[in-house]
Amino acid sequence: MARMTAILLAALFALPLGAPALAGQSDSAQAPADGENGEPVTVTVDRARVFRVSRPAATVIVGNPSIADATIEDEKTLVLTGRSFGVTNLIILDVEGNPIVDQTLVVKGHETNTVRIYRRSQRETMACAPVCEPTLTIGDNSESFAFASEQIKARNELSDAQAQQ
Repeated sequence: MARMTAILLAALFALPLGAPALAGQSDSAQAPADGENGEPVTVTVDRARVFRVSRPAATVIVGNPSIADATIEDEKTLVLTGRSFGVTNLIILDVEGNPIVDQTLVVKGHETNTVRIYRRSQRETMACAPVCEPTLTIGDNSESFAFASEQIKARNELSDAQAQQ
């Protein structure tokens, strides 16, 4: 068991920290406009992505708002935020109701600087940057998720109480 732990730790520290999962990918949009090449739009859970369109947008529709959220920054810039992993769609219309973007929107889980620990059918996720600590991740076993959630809530309540004094 100690040997397996040592091997896992060695593998973890061999990975470059902060490196994107795939070369050339990032959570920010590239000019001139996104979503017009037929490729799905990708966002990471709990991260925001700047999304630019070629024409002024008047209406933004996200098929399932529990998966992603869209906020209009200005007429050609939106901010997409991943709420939960899954697949939905993104429709952006101009003032006349004509579609600017009608794309699949994929929200993926975060992979960078995380380690998933599996104990049979139970999973727990650790954020490692560089020290590994529990993190809230959809799909983790309910006990680990609830424990981390309770600690985060308690810490935030203490912080809020201090700020109000």
